[in-house]
Amino acid sequence: MNSVRLNNYRMASYAAIAVGLINLRYQTGSDANLPKSLALVIPGALLLAISFTAPGKSWLQSKTAAAIIITAGGLLLLYSFIL
Repeated sequence: MNSVRLNNYRMASYAAIAVGLINLRYQTGSDANLPKSLALVIPGALLLAISFTAPGKSWLQSKTAAAIIITAGGLLLLYSFIL
């Protein structure tokens, strides 16, 4: 697999996890903060886990996977700003 693309997937997953954890800390005491933060952390953790498995690496090579991840990542980015 293209190591640059795989690295980009991993960096995006680290960013989603970091944003979710930062949100969890800075909105302490807010109603339903944990589910809002986990909506960012869980997809990031799943993508990170997928990027380390052999079947996941082969799936991440496809254009379909790239389209899904770009769309989901864009939606999560918008969600993080709205949150």
